[in-house]
Parts: sequence; structure tokens; C-alpha cells
Amino acid sequence: MMLRREGFAVNHKRIHRIYRVEGLQLRARRKRGVRYVRGNVVPTVCRPNERWSLDFVHDALSNGRKFRSLTIVDDFTRESIGIEVDFSLTGDRVVRVLSRLAATRSLPPTLKFDNGTEFTSNAMLGWAAQANVELHFIEPGRPMQNGSVESFNGRFRHEPLNEHAFPTIFHARSAIEAWRIDYNELRPHTALDGLTPAEFIEHYRTSSNSRSAAA
Repeated sequence: MMLRREGFAVNHKRIHRIYRVEGLQLRARRKRGVRYVRGNVVPTVCRPNERWSLDFVHDALSNGRKFRSLTIVDDFTRESIGIEVDFSLTGDRVVRVLSRLAATRSLPPTLKFDNGTEFTSNAMLGWAAQANVELHFIEPGRPMQNGSVESFNGRFRHEPLNEHAFPTIFHARSAIEAWRIDYNELRPHTALDGLTPAEFIEHYRTSSNSRSAAA
């Protein structure tokens, strides 16, 4: 087409032959796809770090300025993987948080969350494809499909958020991180047979090692 626009008489077979001889033909680049699931089929997890659930919780400082908290929970151990606190948490920020976590621990095969724009963003989809992580989106308006993080958020809302009036975002981050550590290491959970998440993880590892040794 470009040759015709320049006034050349074109024989498409000859042009195609020249392209092949000169190696000018380029293969179409295959897009690297992201694996994702939508719907209410949520497989049961049976080991630590098999699936994390993510969600946002909103609150405000004592001066009325609103902030958000990104909560990340291990569905099996109930461990609070992290809580990111800031005034704005975009899809790019969620990717940075997950990348930071990946530098210190293995990422799970699956992440589960609602259909918020932060989780459906191109940044998130591109990162998931590169990290080989499956994204599971729950059905819109069905928060019960994300029960682990919803339960965590209820306690998070009831305790540090409702009990404190944070003067600055820095106070909020400090108090919330102290609460997260207490939640993981000192707080027994009925869903974990009265163990803390840290104790439950250690118990699971010890039991797994014993079964491996016996085998």
C-alpha cells in the first residue's frame, strides 16, 4: 500500500518473496495473558500462602481528612500479610505493595478481591501476568464471597480504627502496624483452634515436617 502511494507498480508476490529473502517479515508478538476467574466458585484452601484476599477500608483522621487502608489476609492462616495506609491507593500502588511483599516472601498462586478499579487496572493485570499470579474476582455485590478479609476488616474497623482518633497519617500508620503485629502474634483466633496466626503457621510447619519424616 505504501509503495502504491509512492507511485510504484507493485507485484505483491514479488514483494512477498523479497520480504522472505531479506528476513523482513516479523512474527506477530504474542500477548502474555493474565489468568483470572470471575464468579462465586471459591476453592477451599488447605495450606499457608495458597491464596491471599485483598480489600480496602475507609476512615478519616481527627481533622476529617479521609484515608484508606489496603488489607491483605492469608485465607488459610488468617495472617495479616500487610496493611498499607495512605490518602490515595491506586492500582499502581497496589502493585508496588505486592512487589515489596514479593521481595521478602513468596507470592501465593491466587489473589482474591472485589471488582474495584484498583484491582481491575491495567497495572494490576500486567503485573499478575508477569508474576504468574491468578486473579479471582468475586461477583459484584457479594462481599460474602471474600469472607476471610471481610471478617478481618470487621475486627480492624472495631478495634484500631474506632478506638483511635489519628491526628496525622503517620500516627495512623504507626498505630495500625502495631495492631497488625499484635493481631498476628498475640491474638488467639477461634477459627484457628485458639492459636494466633503465628502459632498456627508454626504448628502447620511442624506437623508437615513430621508427616514428611514419617513417610
